[in-house]
Amino acid sequence: MTPEAVIFDIGNVLIEWQPERFYDRTIGEDRRRAMFASVDLHAMNDRVDMGGHFTRTIYAMAESNPDWRDEIRMWHDHWIELAQPEISRSVRLLRALRARGVPVFSLTNFGIQSFDYAATHYPFLTEFDRQFISGHLGVIKPDPKIYEIVETDSGIAPSALLFTDDRADNIAMAASRGWRTHLFDGPDGWADRLVAEGLLSETEAA
Repeated sequence: MTPEAVIFDIGNVLIEWQPERFYDRTIGEDRRRAMFASVDLHAMNDRVDMGGHFTRTIYAMAESNPDWRDEIRMWHDHWIELAQPEISRSVRLLRALRARGVPVFSLTNFGIQSFDYAATHYPFLTEFDRQFISGHLGVIKPDPKIYEIVETDSGIAPSALLFTDDRADNIAMAASRGWRTHLFDGPDGWADRLVAEGLLSETEAA
């Protein structure tokens, strides 16, 4: 059976998300390692992805860690530099699926304001048939509730959903619910999977 809908994660599937790389470039690897050891920036980002206000959450963390105040504010003030570049072949696959009439959804851990900001730089983020953005839903992957929301809202059987994500824990939770899954490790393998599922021809997936 051909999948009825294809679901994309965004970070490291459609847009590279490597905050450490940004900080290595701007403040140096040694200082970056010291900061990440001292301040749980990924937990801060999870709060944004759960619906916390983008600016207030990050600036509050900066004020509570004065030794790293300026560097933490960079997470907000230079955010697009953390979330780049787009993964161009993945974007082409998204558009090829939609051109074939295949419903394409996003399922992403992303803040409300940060997503809106990203969409001004990456217009393809507005091209999904359905958006499942954690900040709006108040729950992040791999909590089973967010997968249940997709199933209920779409009305599509889990076995007819094909989902790609770069994180094994997110993929494992989807698989446990009966979704078809693909652990994303680059657009070439994802293109091959879409062809194998009968969703795209080799030409369309090129």
